Amino acid sequence: MAFTLLTQIFGSRNDRLLKQYRKTVERINALESSLEPLSDEALRNKTDEFKSRLTQGASIDDILPEAFAVAIRACELLVGEKAIIGRQEFTWNMVPFDVQILGGVALHKGMISEMKTGEGKTLVCTLPVYLNALAGKGVHVVTVNDYLAKRDSGWMGVLYTTLGLTVGTVVHGLSTEQRRAAYAADITYGTNNEF
Repeated sequence: MAFTLLTQIFGSRNDRLLKQYRKTVERINALESSLEPLSDEALRNKTDEFKSRLTQGASIDDILPEAFAVAIRACELLVGEKAIIGRQEFTWNMVPFDVQILGGVALHKGMISEMKTGEGKTLVCTLPVYLNALAGKGVHVVTVNDYLAKRDSGWMGVLYTTLGLTVGTVVHGLSTEQRRAAYAADITYGTNNEF
């Protein structure tokens, strides 16, 4: 009974975390609007700046708002850009909404972000993936099958390469050399089986 009363007054742990994350989303949005004057090259150079700051002692959490803002700004600049992924033409038309940014913050913090089909899970993960790839240790994105690993690395690879990162894909049938190259990338997509 006391627990229920305290939860009603102070909110659940989840409510408190979401409130904290929403404040982070507000900071990200404020920073993102300040990036509008930057050229494509200046935006890409932010990746090098973040990497430098990390080597000088900044933590991943320190640069989270700025890195997310840079990734979001890059998404905005990519809208309408066409790319060939496999044999299909792909037009970038994705910019994260606040709830997707919130999901990205939660994923970075090690939480689970549940989303239905079509709500943008693939885009949500780009934010924490970009952020964590800046540390230079490699980031692995696990998909459920080879098709999604190829598709998502191609689609989201457009964003990552725009920001100066490399992308690899580990799928069935690769040679040892191809696997090494994929693992050497900043970001590597693959299935749990293949990893």
